[in-house]
Amino acid sequence: MKSEQKALIFALLAVLLWSTVATAFKVALQYHSVISLLTGAAVVSLLTLTALLAQQKKLSTALTTLPAHWKQRLLLGSINPLIYYLILFECYRRLPAQVAQPINYTWAITLALLSIPVLKQKLRIGAFVGLLIGYGGVVVISLAGKNVTGSLDMFGIALALISTLFWAGYWLLNTRNKQDPMIGLFQNFLIATPMLFIVLMLFNHQPLDWSLPAIASVTYIGLFEMGITFVFWQLALQHTSNTARIGSLIFLSPFISLFLIHLVLGEPLQLQTFFGLGLIIFGVVIAQRSRG
Repeated sequence: MKSEQKALIFALLAVLLWSTVATAFKVALQYHSVISLLTGAAVVSLLTLTALLAQQKKLSTALTTLPAHWKQRLLLGSINPLIYYLILFECYRRLPAQVAQPINYTWAITLALLSIPVLKQKLRIGAFVGLLIGYGGVVVISLAGKNVTGSLDMFGIALALISTLFWAGYWLLNTRNKQDPMIGLFQNFLIATPMLFIVLMLFNHQPLDWSLPAIASVTYIGLFEMGITFVFWQLALQHTSNTARIGSLIFLSPFISLFLIHLVLGEPLQLQTFFGLGLIIFGVVIAQRSRG
């Protein structure tokens, strides 16, 4: 099989799996509190990354290099998975999936904006136009959510937008990191998982659900949102000579996700949701081009 064919297969696998996570979040939150879901998923992801690194004979390197990078990994691990996913799961708990998921895609616009003060980049007209269009899409989608639930959860929408700040900030902090991405992610989870157990013991007031659907849902999220899908995407980028073409496939994910949300969760899809998502993706493309 040719390298470009492998890249396409790995990229499509990643896109399809990422398309399921919004639905998976809503299903899992029927059985778990936000903190118990995150703690369980983090454990699954840590075990997955451990197995992958062991298979690649990188586990020893991942463990022995941690002391030299512990401050950086403490910071990054506090963001991802701890703070980012706590905010993201709470936003999914409050909002219809068809609202939370598209707003989450505005992190690429946030990234373009944060690059201005952090990376000392100039504010380009493209980034500004992308911001206006993308966040115009957020307004449209928020109104669509009101049609679904009968109310507008402004706190949930604020959380969705705040989550994009943390995710974009996480990626910017990683720009100066020369470590193997999988080793870095493993070290994040190795540091953050004990912290999550402490938060779970202190703040979780919902009984833990050990039913098969509850365990299956948390395992799925740990594997495919936080774990192996990341590996598929990295493999796709490694096997291609055209990263722009492979990267553009990610825009299939939110549209596939909307149909899964309708089929599995039964959310009535609103025309405004598609229009708002189109605005967000258009804004993201403009913002990304302004950076490049």
